[in-house]
Amino acid sequence: MTRFAPTLFAGFFLVLWEAAVRLAGAPEYLVPGPVAIVGAFLATPSLFLASLASTLGVTATALAVAAVLGVALALVMQASPLARAAFQPWTVVLQVTPIVAIAPLVVVWVGDPFASVVICATIIAFFPVFSATATGLAAAPPELLDLFRLNGARRWDTLLLLRLPAALPYFLAGLRISGGLALVGTVSAEIVAGSGGVASGLAYRILEAGYRLQVPRMFAALALLSASGVAINAALGALGRALLRGRGEA
Repeated sequence: MTRFAPTLFAGFFLVLWEAAVRLAGAPEYLVPGPVAIVGAFLATPSLFLASLASTLGVTATALAVAAVLGVALALVMQASPLARAAFQPWTVVLQVTPIVAIAPLVVVWVGDPFASVVICATIIAFFPVFSATATGLAAAPPELLDLFRLNGARRWDTLLLLRLPAALPYFLAGLRISGGLALVGTVSAEIVAGSGGVASGLAYRILEAGYRLQVPRMFAALALLSASGVAINAALGALGRALLRGRGEA
C-alpha cells in the first residue's frame, strides 16, 4: 500500500484542485485546473516534448561534466595538500555565487547558447559531487589505511583499491543531489540565454506563455519540469542502489 501512496495522494490532490477551481469559478488566466493544464499540453504536445528534450539534453550534459570535474578535483585535492589549500576556497565561491547573477556574463563571454547554459548548470551541479566525493575519499577506515601502509602499498594502490571504493556511496549520494540541481541550473540559465524556436527549452516556454498570459501553458511546462526532476532523482537513486547492490551494500 505504501508503494502506491504517492500516486494516490497525487490523484486526490488533483481532484481536489479541479473541484476547488470549478466551485470558485476561478478564471483560467488566474488559476487553471488540471483539466485545463492537460488541455494546454495536448494542444501542442510536440512543441512541449521538443522543449523538454532540449532541457534534458543540457541537464544530462551538465551533470556528466560536473561529475567528471568533481571527481577529478576531489582526487587532486586528496593527493596534494597544497592543491587542497589552493582550490577549497574557490569551490565554496562557486557554491555560493548566484547563477542568475553570472549567467548574463557567461552568455556574453561564451557566445554559444548551448555551451553557455551547460556551463551555468555545471557550476550549480558541481559542488555536491565534489564535496561528497572528497568526503568519501577521506572516509576510508583508518585501520585499513594502516594495513595498506604496513604492507608497503603505494599511494596509487591505496587510492585505487581503498579510497575510491570507500568513496563510491558518497559519490552516488552527491550525484543524486546534483541531478536535481543540474535541472534547476539549466532552467535558470535558459531564462537568460534561451532563444525562440522549436528547440528552445521549457524555461523559454514558461516565459513565452507568461508574456501572453497563457497560464495553463505555463503550468503545463512547470508540470513537465517537476515530473522530469522526479524522474531524474528516481533514475539516479536506482543507479546507486544497483551499483551498491553489486558490492553487497544494498
